[in-house]
Amino acid sequence: MQETKSTCCYCGVGCGVLIQTEGERIVGVRGDPDHPANFGRLCTKGATLHLTTKPDLRALYPEMRLSRHELRQRVSWDDALDHAVQQFAQAIREHGPDSVAFYISGQLLTEDYYVFNKLAKGLIGTNNVDTNSRLCMSSAVAGYKATLGADAPPACYEDIDHTRCLFIAGSNTAYAHPIVFRRIEDAKQRNPELKIVVVDPRRTDTAQSADLFLPIQPGTDVALFNGMLHVLLWEGLTDMAFVREHTEGFDALKETVREYTPRFVADICGVPEADIVTAARWFGAGPTLSMYCQGLNQSTSGTDKNAALINLHLATAQIGKPGAGPLSLTGQPNAMGGREVGGMANLLSAHRNLADPAHRAEIARLWGIDSVPDKPGKSAVEMFEAARKGEIKALWIACTNPAQSMPDLTSVHDALENVPFLVVQDAYRNIDTAQYADVLLPATTWGEKEGTVTNSERRITHVRPAVPAPGEARADWEIMVEFARRLGFMLENGKQAFDMFPYESPEEIFNEHCETTRGRDLDITGLSYAMLDAQGPQQWPLREGMTQGKARLYEDGVFEQPGGKARFANVKYRPVAEKTDARYPLHLTTGRLRDQWHGMSRTGTVPQLYNHVEEPMLSMNAEDMARRQLQSGDLVKVSSRRGSLTVRVRDSDEMMPAQTFLPMHWGGQQMNGMGCNALTVNAFDPVSKQPELKHAAVKVEKLDLPWRLIMMRRGRETLKLLEALQPILWRFEYASCGLYGRDDGMVVLRAASAKPAPQALIDELDVLLGLTEDVPCLTYRDPKRGISKRVAVENGKVTGVRLVGETLAAEWLKEVMTHDDFPDDVRMWALAPVNAPPNGKQGRGRIVCSCKDVAESEIKALVGKGAGLEALQAQLKCGTECGSCVPELKRLVG
Repeated sequence: MQETKSTCCYCGVGCGVLIQTEGERIVGVRGDPDHPANFGRLCTKGATLHLTTKPDLRALYPEMRLSRHELRQRVSWDDALDHAVQQFAQAIREHGPDSVAFYISGQLLTEDYYVFNKLAKGLIGTNNVDTNSRLCMSSAVAGYKATLGADAPPACYEDIDHTRCLFIAGSNTAYAHPIVFRRIEDAKQRNPELKIVVVDPRRTDTAQSADLFLPIQPGTDVALFNGMLHVLLWEGLTDMAFVREHTEGFDALKETVREYTPRFVADICGVPEADIVTAARWFGAGPTLSMYCQGLNQSTSGTDKNAALINLHLATAQIGKPGAGPLSLTGQPNAMGGREVGGMANLLSAHRNLADPAHRAEIARLWGIDSVPDKPGKSAVEMFEAARKGEIKALWIACTNPAQSMPDLTSVHDALENVPFLVVQDAYRNIDTAQYADVLLPATTWGEKEGTVTNSERRITHVRPAVPAPGEARADWEIMVEFARRLGFMLENGKQAFDMFPYESPEEIFNEHCETTRGRDLDITGLSYAMLDAQGPQQWPLREGMTQGKARLYEDGVFEQPGGKARFANVKYRPVAEKTDARYPLHLTTGRLRDQWHGMSRTGTVPQLYNHVEEPMLSMNAEDMARRQLQSGDLVKVSSRRGSLTVRVRDSDEMMPAQTFLPMHWGGQQMNGMGCNALTVNAFDPVSKQPELKHAAVKVEKLDLPWRLIMMRRGRETLKLLEALQPILWRFEYASCGLYGRDDGMVVLRAASAKPAPQALIDELDVLLGLTEDVPCLTYRDPKRGISKRVAVENGKVTGVRLVGETLAAEWLKEVMTHDDFPDDVRMWALAPVNAPPNGKQGRGRIVCSCKDVAESEIKALVGKGAGLEALQAQLKCGTECGSCVPELKRLVG
């Protein structure tokens, strides 16, 4: 078995992994003990990466159609690229360069990003290239630039070990960045005096670990931070010497925060005055490290939220020293790498500003072209709105799924339907966006690619391929280089295209990127693939002649603003874009779960990653549910002004009154709805243009859907079965479909309707799931009551279940299916309307520890006998591998 160094392809922590291969197959993965981002640790998602490498749902060869009324057919790469070139060239000739656009992804490698950026801005002459990083990190970028002068997080992970106050705002770090949270747990254990403050509308697992939890009302972060600055000023906790020598603009901000008294802020935020004062005192005492993510970023005032938090660091000199500074937690694995090469509509390579004529001239010289267009490109929301209106004639989408991830999805689906020509370049053929593609191009993915990524602490890692590309898949940079060369000939500048895109390897692209950074804040002219291979991942800047990068920035108090002084941002509180009212009285927040990632195109192929949360569920406050006569498990219709979803509801002690939460991961592949973004608004921050994905006003109504169906099947090609079931989900009033178990697991389909489904539909499902009468089955039918049951038993094992009209036994039958035994005392009750077999064996319920397959019921049983965390770990082994379940274990222990 061989091992290849790489990184995890999920969040921006940037964990190093060792990919284990046998021949041309990935057979395992483990954390890289030498990688400074994780030192060998992996979360539940990273530890199962090798299980995502099945080819079942991969795009393996190019597909094309000449008309929207046709089905795509397999074609050669030459035919696919030539057709794409013709369509883009025609649009450019007839409507100008700004009639085409590229929407790309923070999951691309830096080299991929660089080629896309150079193609659009250099060869075609349009700045219409934006990225899904716009949806997660653009407000953090704008906040850094407004205050510190550059998109450069000044702190690092090592600061967790040195800080005495950790201020976490708008981030459920325990779920979204688990390996960073492991480091926080370690720091707290070593130093019990470490103060952890968590700001979040929800009492998340992260919040439950806090010494001080501030459950603010959604969107009120600026008011809170201004209120804390008011206290710092009042109590003399600011560092006025630092403010005078190293900053400007403080006097104007001081006048603004004068009115943000603790009482005034308490009324806005909904938290006690005393807690605001305590948070300010702990922050001012320092050293203080702040960590923040989408709760601050995904907002119409996201730039102000970021800047207001950085104001606190500047006012107290909590920056540029061990244990202190603002550290935005990057959402995607290479969102920062994309920003480094200018892969957004308002940026140019190496953090250059598109609006600066000198910066445009520098890039034109470096690229060997006459000029770079000065007109700002369309950001993500603007791009899809332009496509909807017919202004974009040809659109190229790579490595992202906007049909699920963008806000106000009805409008986005209209845009994808209306754009005359659409190319989708992706590793997976089943993403929601692919249904609209005129050309589908198969791209390589994790384990198959070479290039670099940059994580949250500015650390660059060389990613190496472990196996060859499957089928006819190609690297993203390679696809774009070939497209650029062909497009150049169609636009009659073929020689220039070949001169601009001479690359034969990703290393050539990286070396050119390095040269563009010379003299910039992120200068990496001293970096190379060889250095990364020999010395391991490195932080920027790393200029020519340096032997290693800088862990912390601004240690000398000199910032990237003109004159070298940081600027205080004079920001004021603005409410959320969409207020609640009598018709839509509830706040909806959205976010991540522990074991799933984004739209589940990857994690959704691993059965054990469903075991913690099996289906999308709306979390509500128990009192709000009681007022609506709702109980956990009921079906509800959750509606906003833009759309609605039918989901199950559950009471949650995480939720404050009048607030709800829906996970972001499920979409049209797993449910009969578009997902949570069918509900969200497309309003965006005027500076960062990041949409307010974190908040919408909704109403929740109980649904009466008495007819129920549950079908489960194991022992078949589960991923292909999952794909085959997707079109059928929309034929029910409620439906969700996913996986469960371990290894190949099983497919689980749940559906409900007001009236019984037609028998023809049930027969169709029986055929799909292999539960027809020619399979050995236990069968029960009661036509009068509309009940029909079938339990497939093959080689003494339960391999399939179909319950129609009455589904009480579903949960314990699901547990029977995960094991090989089917004893007679269980068999005789398999068709009975009971929620547990008479042998006393209850269903295990939700799995808390995915690594060791430990259920909540088993944990609670031991806790009931007095077991604490150490006893749980010793006896059940839960929390002893990746550690992602430790926060929940602590909560269950109480």
